[in-house]
Amino acid sequence: MRRWPALLLAVALPAAAFSDAEVRAIAAHGPWPPAFRADPSNRASGNPEAVALGERLFFDRRLSASGGISCSRCHLPERNWTDGEARAHGLARVDRNTPSVSNARLHRWFGWDGANDSLWAQSLRPILDARELGASAGHVAQLLRGDRDLACRYRKVFGELPAQDEALMVGAAKALAAFQETLMSAGSAFDEFRDALVKGDETGIAKYPESAKRGLRIFLGRGSCSTCHAGPAFTNGEFHDTGIPFFIEPGRVDAGRHEGIRKLRSSRFNLLGTYSDDARRSTATSTTHVTLQQRNFGEFRTPSLRNLALTAPYMHNGSLATLRDVVNHYSNISPDRLHADGEAILKPLKLDEREARDLVAFLESLQDGGANYRRGPLARDCR
Repeated sequence: MRRWPALLLAVALPAAAFSDAEVRAIAAHGPWPPAFRADPSNRASGNPEAVALGERLFFDRRLSASGGISCSRCHLPERNWTDGEARAHGLARVDRNTPSVSNARLHRWFGWDGANDSLWAQSLRPILDARELGASAGHVAQLLRGDRDLACRYRKVFGELPAQDEALMVGAAKALAAFQETLMSAGSAFDEFRDALVKGDETGIAKYPESAKRGLRIFLGRGSCSTCHAGPAFTNGEFHDTGIPFFIEPGRVDAGRHEGIRKLRSSRFNLLGTYSDDARRSTATSTTHVTLQQRNFGEFRTPSLRNLALTAPYMHNGSLATLRDVVNHYSNISPDRLHADGEAILKPLKLDEREARDLVAFLESLQDGGANYRRGPLARDCR
């Protein structure tokens, strides 16, 4: 086991002295940001020309069937790439809250239900969903073939435009993914504190608010929050029942991960399919072994907590309006609402007023200000 410097373990934090185990747990939530790793399933990953094409497509309303909305309709940079609505609204209202695409390149599964196993396959989903962009392979192909600048940029990334509409659409999705891979949140007050703690920098440690330190201790300890919100991205990337009702409306339910697995396994765009550029299928291990189980009904993917102060409302259905509402939910959660055959992770925290405020203060300290992306002027036409 790694031994932490004596200076580090002797640091006195007036309101919340952290134990050796707590220091190790805090250190495990960094460093941030992680180094870039290209996606083997997407040959456009990390290619600056693909990023430029993907950025154009992300904000291009012509990508939708109506010509009136773009991906950015639901993914606004100033709201950490969400839209502030309980349930997303493209061409029509959908069933779930808009997940952020910030830090998306770190995910193993995509969407609330994990119905896609790559960022490029996930980028196809809203294009083809009748309630979102409502487009088709033919529509996307017509846009790319008919716009000289887009066609030129496509050739720079992939070579000649394929004759098959679907293959051309998948290329567009891979460019969209290459752009989204660049959308990483910056460091937060928590990251500064974490780094100072690891270095034994008492001045840096003292800058972190005492309320956030107390909230962090709850997060790591009696809250068991880090069980699911683990690692530098504050998510284990897996699926859990958090006691939020899965009824969409009378007579209609959201099966969550259960339905997501069914869609994943039947999709020709998954990592086992012909469109993956990973010839060794090194990225498809999880897809190969995932199985449909009844216990997955009503489970949803654990979101990252980074910049969550900008992404209200919360949960898969947007049913909790504020961070305090989220904390209250876990403080008063009824174990009877959780799967009897599932995990025994959640229990009511029964936080008092000060403890609830402290936990919110910690969660707010994960915000970077949301200023890490600025869309500049478009470069000159492709030549």
